[in-house]
Amino acid sequence: MCVNHKTTASYWKLFTMNMLFKPAIVFVSSLLLLSFSSPDKQDLNETPKMKKSKSKIQAAILLDVSNSMDGLIEQAKTQLWNMVSVMGKAKCEDGIPQIEIALYEYGRTNNDVAKGYVKQISPFTSDLDKLSQHLFSLTTYGGEEYCGQVIHTSLNELSWDADPNSYKVIFISGNEDFLQGKLHYTQACNEAKKKGVIVNTIYCGDRLQGIKEHWNLLGECGNGSFTNINSDAKIDDIPTPYDSTLITLNNKLNGTYIYYGADGVKGYTLQYSMDVQNTQLSKAAGAGRIATKADANLYSNAGWDLVDATKDDKKILEKLDFKTLPDSLRTKSKKELDVIITQKSTERAKIQNEIKSVSAKREAFIAKEKANKARSNTDQTLESEVEKMIREQAKRYKMRIE
Repeated sequence: MCVNHKTTASYWKLFTMNMLFKPAIVFVSSLLLLSFSSPDKQDLNETPKMKKSKSKIQAAILLDVSNSMDGLIEQAKTQLWNMVSVMGKAKCEDGIPQIEIALYEYGRTNNDVAKGYVKQISPFTSDLDKLSQHLFSLTTYGGEEYCGQVIHTSLNELSWDADPNSYKVIFISGNEDFLQGKLHYTQACNEAKKKGVIVNTIYCGDRLQGIKEHWNLLGECGNGSFTNINSDAKIDDIPTPYDSTLITLNNKLNGTYIYYGADGVKGYTLQYSMDVQNTQLSKAAGAGRIATKADANLYSNAGWDLVDATKDDKKILEKLDFKTLPDSLRTKSKKELDVIITQKSTERAKIQNEIKSVSAKREAFIAKEKANKARSNTDQTLESEVEKMIREQAKRYKMRIE
């Protein structure tokens, strides 16, 4: 039970160019060349995974993708990592809650009219690479924004956890009148209450206009909150002396992954691709993603990475198809491969701890820059409002967010 400095623009451009044109598989193979000395029996730098709680944090993100919502989508792409990071700090008496995030779009008129122009982009998942990929695939078109419909659909399609101690929450963002569509919001509200799901409404625009357009009505559904944001607010993307270091560490971190299985190459390539896309988007998105990858409790790829998989299944080598491994590892014995996995695991833990340290210094630098130069953006954004809600609402489930 759950209780309770400057890095230059040219560097980033060079990094992106290198990442874009370097063949992924060659990159993988070169990084997997290893010596076979015996690993240390114990590494004091290694931070073991914490015990998982029986409770969960499940969040469904419902985004308006009508023509006026380009800014909202850009914010979601960039600020996903902060939301995940905040959730990842939650602690329970019996361990850490599993985090699952789902994604819906609404307001696109070329979606199925019978479904109220609502489309599930991703069911609940803990795969952050796939989730980020889905966000980058969103585009605006249309629309007819049926808020009650998308909330109701997400409540009925998703596999919401039955544990009353799990923090289950919906964040719906958009503009236009909240009462559009045939399905009235009260139906969705009743369903949310039955399932114990908190519904939060986030209006993109002036707060008073949001109230006029009824976005505050559902704020009380499931004891949720109503707020507004400037969806066109630009991210204050401050360069820091730590950006290039994080890039270097991230490249080293990627070198600790050993793909396997039918989806191994696909998984590794997706990880690589999302590094590139987030880095291209902004320094904030790139750095936020790297920081998230440093948390073994948040970022795990047991489905395609042998290092993570071994932590979950000690006997995985007994059923491993060696033909699905990188070329350099296919002829290794199980004993040799076990040594390599242990080495990579130890190396990864060290790199992750370095990333955590550098990321903390980066955040402190940014905070100081904003204070000294009055650069702080006072606009409410998806990031700032969602973080506030999570921190406040998680307390209801006796979860501590450090």
